Amino acid sequence: MTAHDPSATNPLEPASSNPAASNPAASDPALLQVVGGGRMGEALVSGLVAAGWAQPHQITVVEVNADRRAALGVALPGVAVTGEVGPARSAVIAVKPADAVMACESLAAHGVTRVLSIAAGVPTARLEAAFDGPVAVVRAMPNTPAQVGVGASAIAAGAHATDDDMMWAETILNAVGVTVRVDEPLLDAVTGLSGSGPAYVFLLVEALIAAGVAEGLPAEVAGQLVVQTVAGAARILEQSGAAGLDAADHRQAVTSPQGTTAAGVAVFEQHDLRQVVAQAVQSATERSRQLGSA
Repeated sequence: MTAHDPSATNPLEPASSNPAASNPAASDPALLQVVGGGRMGEALVSGLVAAGWAQPHQITVVEVNADRRAALGVALPGVAVTGEVGPARSAVIAVKPADAVMACESLAAHGVTRVLSIAAGVPTARLEAAFDGPVAVVRAMPNTPAQVGVGASAIAAGAHATDDDMMWAETILNAVGVTVRVDEPLLDAVTGLSGSGPAYVFLLVEALIAAGVAEGLPAEVAGQLVVQTVAGAARILEQSGAAGLDAADHRQAVTSPQGTTAAGVAVFEQHDLRQVVAQAVQSATERSRQLGSA
């Protein structure tokens, strides 16, 4: 998380007294409590409300920073925004990885029995250990396009998560994109691929814009052309999946022998772009494993 509000008690510490005394909503548990009001937490809540998954008053967001709470109050009308964890049927952990276990300990003190964690690299076993008894924990790896409703997420079941729990997690993440299921050890590879993937695309966009400028295009013009090109290519891939066409098919279709595209693609092949990409994904995947075992 970012800055801490010194005037507030730590919302991630388990309550040591009657929850109703510190949380006015204690007698009316939220349908869903989102612990962490950062960009991803806000995106999830916005997506859930827009999709009709819940009414705004049925969701509570817990955020420690007072300024951020004020901003969330404006961005999420009708949603309860508080500085302290309280009773809820289910919860989403959307805090920094270092705070995830403490958040689960606090949720355990308030009777939460089902959790979806989007805290990167934190294994389900560590989160489950924060609860006194069996708790359904689903671990997810979303990516930043979820902030605009087109995210790609993967989920994995913890030891006590049932198929119903997985479907529940899917309904949450599907509100901001698409969701796939994998075994938990594969979430590191998901992190290296789609979790870090937007940054790879942004880097390519930077390079293409710079190349256009080097050939004489104004930066603004180059930027418009590149962004639309990437968006258009992605749309083609998205719409042609049902026809059984993949990226290689489309690349070959627009690469005429001895043409301009062939000349450009040949340079990528000469410099072994595929191997560079593979090494990038491998490095990010290994880093995810390291963070998970720390």
